[in-house]
Amino acid sequence: MSKLTPRQVKAQETKEKLLETGLKLFHEKGFDHVTVDSIAKACNVSKGAFYTHFDSKYDIFLEKFKDIDNFYLSFVPSIPKDITASEKILLFYEGQLTYLRDELGKDLIRTVYASPLSLTITEDHYLASPQRNLYKIIHAFVEEGVESGEFKKDFPAEYISMLVTRCMRGTIYDWIIFGDKLDPVEEIERFTSTFLDGVRK
Repeated sequence: MSKLTPRQVKAQETKEKLLETGLKLFHEKGFDHVTVDSIAKACNVSKGAFYTHFDSKYDIFLEKFKDIDNFYLSFVPSIPKDITASEKILLFYEGQLTYLRDELGKDLIRTVYASPLSLTITEDHYLASPQRNLYKIIHAFVEEGVESGEFKKDFPAEYISMLVTRCMRGTIYDWIIFGDKLDPVEEIERFTSTFLDGVRK
């Protein structure tokens, strides 16, 4: 791999600064009250510099979720192959929620999840897109469970996958609502285990 030029390094640093500053301002002021101008000004760069890296302030959320999804993808190889699909799902969720809780923190997750809800949620929205690594990983585990006979064949893998990911989103929203009264890592295990008990043979 060729070494980055000083200009490329500077561009990467600027993009990262815009990303982190944008997320910080969204949390402090609310998504609707933050403008591209205010993000650029806080970073001491021009508005044009912002648009070099992002098409809109909303793309800051999309960029953050790409980072999060890349973590999920890198975590999968640590999951043993010789365990049940249910165990794989639970281990994956344990890793996911530990990462969200300990690395990103509740305040950032609250901002990332809550602010875009004022916008129209379409199938391509990052919270719902079936193309996210998160959903592809869960769907692969569920398909494995259906094909091996671990899960009932009463429901298609797509439907089970949707409900399994709903366990995750519900846990995250409850964590945002209840704060320290709820440990998301413990809750995701209880919540998802209860659901999986209902679809196992």
